[in-house]
Amino acid sequence: MARKGTVKENAGLSQDPHRTRDSSEKNLETAIGREIKSLRLQQGITIAELATLTGLSISMLSKIENGATSASLTTLQLLANALSTPITSFFRRYEETRNAVHTKAGEGVETDRAGTRAGHQYNLLGHLGANASGVLVEPYLITLTEESDRFPTFQHDGIEMLYMLEGEVNYRHGDRIYPLKPGDTLFFDADAPHGPEVLVKLPAKYLSVISYPQTN
Repeated sequence: MARKGTVKENAGLSQDPHRTRDSSEKNLETAIGREIKSLRLQQGITIAELATLTGLSISMLSKIENGATSASLTTLQLLANALSTPITSFFRRYEETRNAVHTKAGEGVETDRAGTRAGHQYNLLGHLGANASGVLVEPYLITLTEESDRFPTFQHDGIEMLYMLEGEVNYRHGDRIYPLKPGDTLFFDADAPHGPEVLVKLPAKYLSVISYPQTN
């Protein structure tokens, strides 16, 4: 019997949070292979169909996509033509930089965000622009004080997670109210009306992490 708070096996989750990528995935061959596979899947082309379009064997294509072999320039040109993409696009993942933002305690940028009202302090804890994941994330530290006024619920794109650090609030999401105390988490579709409904114990402080697809 699974313990409370644990995730049962085969519960639909495929990511292993403790898995690290093999260093070989940083190699040029692997970067090219991942990009080719990604483009093929985006266009709904099977590996067998790509083999027919290029004249390459399925076995060879599988090795290229898995980074197990180094494709010649001629082979890459065949693949680029079949996928209707510039050959230079295959090198995109290899050339991308992976950034990190370190924000020290008390140094988060105070910002006015859509839905912010007087006394609701939003501190942006970091921001990455366009990146390889295709996802934008906005992490905020939100502080509510005695001066904080209640405001009508608001909606925005993306998925949001709240983690309660201090104080207590009754938080609305759609038609339901969730009492949040330190250590509680609320994870929800941000397109539904949401916001703190009742400020039960002040000051209140919580993390808000919003993620949504980046647009070109």
